[in-house]
Amino acid sequence: MSATLFGMITILATIAANAAPISFQSSERQTALMELYTSEGCSSCPPAETWLSQLKASPGLWNDFVPVAFHVDYWNYLGWREKWSSKQFSDRQQNYAAVWGSENIYTPEFVLNGKEWHDWFGLREAPGLSGTKTGILTVSYEGTNHWQPSFIPATGGTTAYEVYVSLLNSELSSDVKAGENEGHHLNHDFAPLNLMKESMADKGGEFQGNFPLDTNLKETAGRLALAVWVTRAGELEPVQAVGGWLPKP
Repeated sequence: MSATLFGMITILATIAANAAPISFQSSERQTALMELYTSEGCSSCPPAETWLSQLKASPGLWNDFVPVAFHVDYWNYLGWREKWSSKQFSDRQQNYAAVWGSENIYTPEFVLNGKEWHDWFGLREAPGLSGTKTGILTVSYEGTNHWQPSFIPATGGTTAYEVYVSLLNSELSSDVKAGENEGHHLNHDFAPLNLMKESMADKGGEFQGNFPLDTNLKETAGRLALAVWVTRAGELEPVQAVGGWLPKP
């Protein structure tokens, strides 16, 4: 784990430890997971990130959609190693391509609810809340040094679920000194600092998870948020998502 990632995780824990209980909950209708695969090394990416950033003012943020801007690492070969990039995020994009039977991955690429999405350009808003009822996803912190996701599916059955959790950092900036964006000042929002996954235990039709966070405080810049989504076990396509801004320490 990198020092930056460790710092982000410990900040989240300290925020929660010093604040009132925190809880984010979806409605029963599906909240969209909006993924952007991007890089500071790609000259076509800044317009996509600018479009995503303007959604910070959207009334549908966290309720209708949860945005995550995954910074991939395969542009780093051009001489600029982006500090928010990760091979884990590149592998996730590659896994989507394998599911779709696609031979190539590229940036910028949007993925909406597990499917390649091209219709973002020219839109002033993100897609609205889906009419599909998938279930209620909640993530909460109550002072036990653990965040606890819980999912109640809209329909029963024997499906097993997994939960993904990502700490997001917004209001970031960078002066790029190499690659296709050399000499440019770039701004970033909704950049994940980690991506964790675990299985959820079936507690009588309510699926529960639990993930610990350290409590040592590190300095950071920007604004933090939490993004959480559930999938059927072994799949990438999200079933439900939830998220929200975290209080400042």
